[in-house]
Amino acid sequence: MPQSSPSDRTAAAGRVAHLLAHDLVQPVAPFVTGFVTRLLGGTQPLGVIFYGSALRAPDPEGILDFYVIVERLEDWTAGTLSREANRILPPNVEYHEITIEGRVIRAKVAILSIAQFRRMTGRATLDTTVWARFCQPVRLAWVRGPEAADAILACIIRAVAQAGRWAAALGPAHGTADDYWLALFAHTYGAELRVENGHRPRSLLQGQEARYRALLPDIWRADGLPFTCTGDELSPRLTPELRRAMREGWWLRGRLGLVLNVSRLFKAAFTFEGGARYLAWKIRRHSGIELPLGPFSERHPLICLPYLLWKLRQAGFFRRRD
Repeated sequence: MPQSSPSDRTAAAGRVAHLLAHDLVQPVAPFVTGFVTRLLGGTQPLGVIFYGSALRAPDPEGILDFYVIVERLEDWTAGTLSREANRILPPNVEYHEITIEGRVIRAKVAILSIAQFRRMTGRATLDTTVWARFCQPVRLAWVRGPEAADAILACIIRAVAQAGRWAAALGPAHGTADDYWLALFAHTYGAELRVENGHRPRSLLQGQEARYRALLPDIWRADGLPFTCTGDELSPRLTPELRRAMREGWWLRGRLGLVLNVSRLFKAAFTFEGGARYLAWKIRRHSGIELPLGPFSERHPLICLPYLLWKLRQAGFFRRRD
């Protein structure tokens, strides 16, 4: 297939935007809506995006994942240290537990400004964290209004464009759309220090195969990337020089990704609001062991870490792991 004409590119971009807008406005479970309403209170961010495993397989007993997109970081309640840390190394992550209709709903909530969201979904970004998540199906669980919805949709379109471009470079010389997405997700997991089994990339496609298969060729058309299509098999026509340059670019992103994620773990030790409760819940869910948290240990988990480790040892946590 020759390089797309301007009209073909425009039409393909329109189809991508329509598909992603359709994703965004799909309804979410009532307990998700209730959680977001209580979380925000009187706060008015631009929007709240629901994503992740709890979207793919709703589970009120699990952990929900949200991104809160604000106009300015000052619009979200946080201490000065936490806000400045988010400005330097976004996003900040918080853990919240809210009782909805008698059931405790738990969630991790990441905070980004719209400017950070634009930057972290753009072509120049060296950080894969955000665009790799937002090329997957997401829902707009709350939005301030039409202009805010358009701004968020524009960032998600950028994220998907990034994903499709990298899938062409990191995938095989020819293969199905699934092959390209699987190659991409294997690389993005590898760049994030995420401990996942080899089946994790495929689980992201399950139930959404038609979406991903429809998206990929239109992403390439909209980007002006020439490719051929024979049946289900796609072949992006990257020049050897471009493919080599992009793979070298990915090597840099992969190395930087390790540094960024180690840095985020260190930052989270000081800025992860509710982190001690999140750790206690994870331990209870996976081992059945209750980790008692007082007000002081909840506010200062690092100071209390030796004591908490001792309590876990007394409860047999480490022995069970042997």
